[in-house]
Amino acid sequence: MDPAKHIAEKNRLVAYFSFPECSVCKSLRPKIEALVQRFDGVEFIYIDTHQHPAIAGQHLVFAAPTVIYFENGREQKRWSRVFSVDDVGATLQRA
Repeated sequence: MDPAKHIAEKNRLVAYFSFPECSVCKSLRPKIEALVQRFDGVEFIYIDTHQHPAIAGQHLVFAAPTVIYFENGREQKRWSRVFSVDDVGATLQRA
């Protein structure tokens, strides 16, 4: 799967940028995935920043975890490092 193509093709998508060694990311990822599943038409993608550094760079991702909400391939909202799952949910609820 090409993450850049996936981001560009989906109407609503939450991208989770992280890397396997990030312990905070490991505990947060399942919570974000479960949250996204509650919203019809929103997809989730995990992007390993070590495997895809160019994509992380294109989206100016320099910290982990970073979550970006995209609509039609365009960034709408971003959360990085310290944020609440509820904040992500509130944005998805409004969209």
